Amino acid sequence: MVTVKDKVFAPFIEKTTLEQRIVEMGGEISRDYKGRNPLFVVVLNGAFMFASDLLKGVDVLCEISFIRLASYEQTQSTGKVKQILGLAETVQGREVIVIEDIVDTGLTMSELVSQLKAKGAASVEVVTLLHKPEALKTAIDLKYVGFEIENRFVVGYGLDYDGLGRNLDAIYVLAD
Repeated sequence: MVTVKDKVFAPFIEKTTLEQRIVEMGGEISRDYKGRNPLFVVVLNGAFMFASDLLKGVDVLCEISFIRLASYEQTQSTGKVKQILGLAETVQGREVIVIEDIVDTGLTMSELVSQLKAKGAASVEVVTLLHKPEALKTAIDLKYVGFEIENRFVVGYGLDYDGLGRNLDAIYVLAD
């Protein structure tokens, strides 16, 4: 058990389980994009740890950029996406792979995918470490999913509770 701010979290996905699945995902992306030059767009702040480990296992030439979006307040999705830090690279004619930490309502990813397509991306795929199918409010195509989880609040491995808990090396779930 770990305490983050005023909440207690229980172990949920162990470090070794995360590492193993992320290596597998890197292999899948490498096979799918062999001989191509995708642009990876990492969604900050949450996806930084996942992206770092994932990209170590991707063996195709690629570029990496970062974007920062927000749709959360404390433990609840606001349902509104705010773009905070935009993408500097052009995506016109590029194959784009968005790296996200968690997809729950789908609102953030839907908005980002729409924005990238509107900017002329040749294709946009999403890779997410965690997906909460029960929480979806809009349809979203996720090409690569690390783990499907129940609709519970999680922290660790980049995911936070009010900015805290990102540095945990495993995923923890809010205790009942």
